[in-house]
Amino acid sequence: MITKFSPETVHETAGYSHVTISEAGRLAHLAGQCPLDLAGRVVGEPGDHAAQTDQVIANCLAVLAAAGAAPEQVVRSVIYVVSAEPGVLSAVWARLNASPLAPAFTTASTLVGVASLGYTGQLVEIDLTAALPD
Repeated sequence: MITKFSPETVHETAGYSHVTISEAGRLAHLAGQCPLDLAGRVVGEPGDHAAQTDQVIANCLAVLAAAGAAPEQVVRSVIYVVSAEPGVLSAVWARLNASPLAPAFTTASTLVGVASLGYTGQLVEIDLTAALPD
């Protein structure tokens, strides 16, 4: 069972919850998912946040399924985007929330603009934790 809420004593959110409580006895901690295709190449043209976001979504859905979880079972997400521009961060957030992975971002979520990520040309990475059924 997962309970999500935002207390009235803090600001409204952009769709995520300030608090996520998981009653699950098992958690799946997924490695940060990168915008890599099956050959291990960063997808998209240089600077293409949209293409990379789409690949990260696909990779997240694949690893969630492999762990026996669905986006609705995610209890924590951290989204890393290489950019200091609020418009770029907002565009990635909007793309995530228009995807099949969207339920994952209604829980405790953090969106972070960073200077760089692990692969040359990488612009997006997502770290997820999911509550698994017993």
